[in-house]
Amino acid sequence: MKPLDEIRQPIAKELVEFEEKFRDSMKSRVPLLEAITRYIVKSKGKQVRPMFVFLSAKICGTVAESTYRAAALIELLHTATLVHDDVVDDSYERRGFFSINALWKNKIAVLVGDYLLSKGLLLSLSNNDYRLLQIVSDAVREMSEGELLQIEKTRKLNIKEEDYFEIIRQKTATLISSACASGAASVSEDDELVSKMKNFGEKAGIAFQIKDDLLDFSNDDTGKPKGIDLKEKKLTLPVIFMLNNSSSSQRRKIIYAIKNHHDNTDSVKEVIELVKKSGGIEYANERMREYKMAALEILNSFQQSPSLTALQELVNFTTERKK
Repeated sequence: MKPLDEIRQPIAKELVEFEEKFRDSMKSRVPLLEAITRYIVKSKGKQVRPMFVFLSAKICGTVAESTYRAAALIELLHTATLVHDDVVDDSYERRGFFSINALWKNKIAVLVGDYLLSKGLLLSLSNNDYRLLQIVSDAVREMSEGELLQIEKTRKLNIKEEDYFEIIRQKTATLISSACASGAASVSEDDELVSKMKNFGEKAGIAFQIKDDLLDFSNDDTGKPKGIDLKEKKLTLPVIFMLNNSSSSQRRKIIYAIKNHHDNTDSVKEVIELVKKSGGIEYANERMREYKMAALEILNSFQQSPSLTALQELVNFTTERKK
């Protein structure tokens, strides 16, 4: 697996320029908002989604101003959803930094998320990027539906495998697919090409989320699995596989433990051990590889270039990362 800095090389210049444009896209005359957006920029993540935008644009055409707007729109939407997610999940930490709601409380965090979303939409409208707006608006709808579907299923703890895939498709994959589709749409009028990149992004995004769920079972710095999803009563693919391969009585016991003892460390540890013994980790890894290979297969139809190689390596990075 290549390091992210090496994967960025074909779009290094574009990413530097994007950083400045992204900061400008969040500017406000309200001092409080300025302070919060500066904090957001300071605590930003790996910028994987803008990378998907620029690399997709480069394999489909020539990067244009609309590509920078597409990347800013995706990153504004992504940041807005993270801010809102932290409120929904009552989370006080994000990427090793305090979350917005931890520092400024829920009311301000919700308003900041709304502000970022509106800035993204206005950025598109003011430049007549209606195609990009359509792609991203669809993503906003899907992500909201996915979050609500997960909340509904978590309450009853009756998530089937098909429910899980629909939730992660909507919650996670739809944003990566819209990043890839937006990159293509910013440089090409070819609807078939945009659709192909959207399909690529969806498969890569599903693989990305399965990997994210698997990381919950990997050992942290203390040598213990995190088990955060179980503590939040989220049933991910390894757990679903284990439940599907348990007897009725054992299944009832496990569901009872997750529902009533999810905040008990020993109980969570016990469920993790059952998952590992059931082969749930191996099964989830296999499904992740299937989606990863399907995504890479789509890229085989493009002409070889440094950007195509980087996009392939980005898919490898998102499915082989350790955190």
